[in-house]
Amino acid sequence: MFKNILVPIDSSDYSKGSIEYGIWFAKKFNGKLYGQHVIDIVTLEGPFFHDLSGSLGFEPYLNFSIKMKEILEERGKEALEDFTQKCSSEGIEAFTFLDTGIVSNEICNRTNLADLVILGQKGINAEFDRGLLGSTAEAVTRKCKKPLLITPKYFREPSKTMLCYDGSRYATDAMQTAADFASSLNLPLTVLIAIRNEEEGEKILNDARRYLSSYKIKPDFKVAKGNPDEEIINFSAKNSIDLIFMGAHGHSRIIEMVLGSTTEYVLRKSNCPVLMRK
Repeated sequence: MFKNILVPIDSSDYSKGSIEYGIWFAKKFNGKLYGQHVIDIVTLEGPFFHDLSGSLGFEPYLNFSIKMKEILEERGKEALEDFTQKCSSEGIEAFTFLDTGIVSNEICNRTNLADLVILGQKGINAEFDRGLLGSTAEAVTRKCKKPLLITPKYFREPSKTMLCYDGSRYATDAMQTAADFASSLNLPLTVLIAIRNEEEGEKILNDARRYLSSYKIKPDFKVAKGNPDEEIINFSAKNSIDLIFMGAHGHSRIIEMVLGSTTEYVLRKSNCPVLMRK
């Protein structure tokens, strides 16, 4: 199911959590891990250093920039070496990439051969991110076309899974992934249909029942009437869900791009990993 797993890493605690999830997924699905560290070109060529060059002169700036790149490369190599050692100790085959560029772009460029991307909610600059989702994670969720698992700071072995289903195409893709996942690992799956219109909710519920009846699982179906954003987070917390599946967009993609989607809200508020399908 997930044979080639990309794990972008830095030296943050969130990254340590994403590595643990990567190892868990690789073990469960007999997969390989690909660790990627990106040297942020904005750090090397951003406004701060250009301002510095004006104060110190071009040559001091150039020397400082080269030295900074060497330091960042060394840190990246250390992070990747630590990643390789952790994978080796768990018997997981691992490969590494050290890239330079805009972080979110470089991550997306490496996803062409990945079945799954695992990324921490925040990164090394977590204390400077004002939201509950880091700037890199937010950018990748918008750009990445592959299944994406956004992970919290600390690892918790998935044992209770939940699918958020609204009948949209992306949610249907998430339903297929959730069904394959639950049936492969023999894990319980709750299907939550959080919707404002009760009549529409019943139709969506019946569609989900029909689709999932083809799998060797016995899902628990729940319909919650109200604000989908809040219902998903509240249900997840009350029922100790430790892995959420959902589509990247609902029915009204244009509105979601302007106002912020339910998926984005859940990614920001969830205390458990969220696997998003596009």
